[in-house]
Amino acid sequence: MSARIFCSFIVCALAISALFSPATTRAGDGSASAKDPLTEFEKDVRPIFEERCFECHGPDKQKGGLRLDQKDGLFAGGDSGDPAVIPGKSAESALIKMVTSTDPDETMPPKGKRLTPEQIISIKRWIDHGAHWPQPVEANSADAIIPVKEVVISDADRKFWAFQPPHRAPPRTGTVDPWERQPIDRFILARIREQSLEPAPEMSREMLLRRVTFDLTGLPPTPGELDDFLKDERPDAYERVISRLLHSPRFGEHMASMWLPLARFAEDQAHQVGSDTKFFYPNAHLYRRWVIRAFNRDLPYDQFLKLQLAADRMPCTDPDDLAALGFLGLGPKYYNRNRLEVMADEWEDRVDTTTRSMLGLTVACARCHDHKFDPITTADYYALAGVFASTRMVNLMPDGKPEKDASKAEEMNPATLHVVQDGDIQNLNIFVRGNVARKGPVVPRRFLQVLETADPKPFSDGSGRRDLAEAIANPTNPLTARVFVNRVWGFLFGQPLVSTPSNFGHSGAVPTHPVLLDDLAARFVEDEWSVQTLVRELVLSATYRQQSATDATRSARDPDNVFFARMNRRRLSIEQWRDAILAVTGELVEDVGGKSRDLDDPSNHARTVYARISRLKLNDLLLQFDYPDANVHAERRSVTTTPMQKLFVLNSAFMQERANVLASRLQAAGATDEERIDAAYRLLFARMPQTDEVTLALTFLHKPAASEMSRWTRYAQLLLASNEMLYVD
Repeated sequence: MSARIFCSFIVCALAISALFSPATTRAGDGSASAKDPLTEFEKDVRPIFEERCFECHGPDKQKGGLRLDQKDGLFAGGDSGDPAVIPGKSAESALIKMVTSTDPDETMPPKGKRLTPEQIISIKRWIDHGAHWPQPVEANSADAIIPVKEVVISDADRKFWAFQPPHRAPPRTGTVDPWERQPIDRFILARIREQSLEPAPEMSREMLLRRVTFDLTGLPPTPGELDDFLKDERPDAYERVISRLLHSPRFGEHMASMWLPLARFAEDQAHQVGSDTKFFYPNAHLYRRWVIRAFNRDLPYDQFLKLQLAADRMPCTDPDDLAALGFLGLGPKYYNRNRLEVMADEWEDRVDTTTRSMLGLTVACARCHDHKFDPITTADYYALAGVFASTRMVNLMPDGKPEKDASKAEEMNPATLHVVQDGDIQNLNIFVRGNVARKGPVVPRRFLQVLETADPKPFSDGSGRRDLAEAIANPTNPLTARVFVNRVWGFLFGQPLVSTPSNFGHSGAVPTHPVLLDDLAARFVEDEWSVQTLVRELVLSATYRQQSATDATRSARDPDNVFFARMNRRRLSIEQWRDAILAVTGELVEDVGGKSRDLDDPSNHARTVYARISRLKLNDLLLQFDYPDANVHAERRSVTTTPMQKLFVLNSAFMQERANVLASRLQAAGATDEERIDAAYRLLFARMPQTDEVTLALTFLHKPAASEMSRWTRYAQLLLASNEMLYVD
């Protein structure tokens, strides 16, 4: 749908941007185009009317005779007699003409309350879809229950592959191929040979060290680490490297960069009125620190999940683990939180984030109707929403008591946690079509029917968070282990076995290697949910050690590398790239934990995982290099190549200063230019330069400087800006 052409190019661009903003859509069938018409009004239009219009055209005042809080008033129009809205015809509706007028005397709302391009688009879309308006609730009908058809989940529904328990693969019957190094290799090799292909050759030791060091720590290897590995002739030299990297505190920092976007980690809200920061999270870093430490101590993944949902309800919980509740406690808060429809939106966020992150299911798509693709009913949704409706977000003081004055958010004790506690325990009515004024039957808090072999038992432990955590982390749950091993595979290999990692339902992708996925998931549980054991097997495999270079045969038979007949060349994330630049210049501060730092601060040399993450305005550097929107669960990151990225590399003060520092480091690294060039390639690329690279560098360095930047500084910036610095083979 194209946006209305406004009076200026800027406004038009904003409108188009708003249409495609990632924060306005959800996976599955939850996008605006698939909304129920009445839900579209309640979620997208009524809040705009209430916020911007009712002051002058509501129940207390009707300027110009126009009233927008009632259907009759809206369609009748004001004193002019023209209907404010003509269903299906937004271009002819007086309401749209008023809110888009360029005449300052006619534009509504008045200056200071003008609608944003996105809000205008929402109203236009609602009108063009028929301008549906819910029927008013009759007097004395507050307790009236609207019947809702009960949907029974059948055994046939449970036969879908993702709802079947994963099992270990049958024992091998043939001989072991010499190429295989780990259990996963036999499955990969079988699929490769089905395509009449052979695996790619093993990469060089130098490149293997660079790859695995980036993949396990997010940082490049040092020249000393490279020398030690190349000199180590023991047969288990590579295994020793893996053990060293897994026991490095850098491992947890890097793994946290995978988990935090799934948990939509952020430290503020997407809205702020004036200087009001009462909904902000100044101590959000305590949750991030907990996540990092959890990966570093190899906390079993089932415990990792349970603590994030119900640490306060688990027996013998270490006080340090209460910070895990930031998974829920750092969620979005909306203004007017005393209104039921606003809280319903917050509950949807909790359901959506929990189920997509941990189960790979789009349960929130069933808020307004039974799921269009999966055996998930509206009753299932409200059964889970009831858990979060019975939970309250609190700022927990060191003495264990909640801070009651939210306005003191930025004045808290440094140890204050942003977490959750049980509140008023309640079961929710189904809100028919998502409308909180149209109540269906009450649904007891319970787990999803399709993941239970019998009718789910109601949750009984307080809010039900602990019951929910136990159900998700139950070793018999068919999804939890599958979803996580698939995420880790994608994190290390560049593409997951299921290409929709947060949607294992019917509308998601099927696994490319189903037997491998099941075998990995089953053994992950058998290995007591050890993340480090899983990672160790993957990076020790022959599959992982392949070269990324391809040839004509592989390109023709497997252009997308679905069968992993080679390794994927991968671009570094913004965290890896920025950290690598600071590492090779010798400036990186390696300090686990601590408060967030502003990336725009020139003195900030901490790892990027410690950057301040904003829902209100994401830092420009993170935004330019594809860090995901922190308002919603992000199942994966986009990979874009834009002019703004290269302009940053060439012109930013950050990159120019790093080039100066690197140039000084290189000049001190040797007595001759050749020695300095060798040092540069070992630092940045973990290899020695080729002869033509040395010749080219010397030719460049021996020319007279044409600008204020020295030749060495310019050379250093060219190396930092190179593709080899940005990619891992």
